[in-house]
Amino acid sequence: MKTPSRSPTKPRIVLCEEDHDRLSALADAVADNAPDLADVLMAEMQRARVVKRSALPETVARMGSRVTFRTENGRERTVTLVFPKEADIALGRLSILTPVGVALIGLSEGQNMRWTGRDSTDHELTVLSVAQDVDVA
Repeated sequence: MKTPSRSPTKPRIVLCEEDHDRLSALADAVADNAPDLADVLMAEMQRARVVKRSALPETVARMGSRVTFRTENGRERTVTLVFPKEADIALGRLSILTPVGVALIGLSEGQNMRWTGRDSTDHELTVLSVAQDVDVA
């Protein structure tokens, strides 16, 4: 008997209109220099449900959110999702133009996401908490 496997289906994500517009433009802007990452980001933008910012639940990771997640090896990390120019990993400010940044955007607390790292290795993360106390310019 075959053991059931996890579905490769990606979880539903939701974005506010502002993030969707800015991230779509960012994907277009980096398409020549980072085509693989631009394609992944644009694919996420295309599958996202887009809502007004006032309708976006507080538990959804958006630009400027502080997100705590657990990796498949049990390691917990807390990062703030930012645009590339504000990135500083030493301060926990993770660029959206990283594979894990793209994986986190639009996820809600409790959701899991499988993603592929720059080394072509598959990973999985689970969002533990989302805080909206950080603003991104």
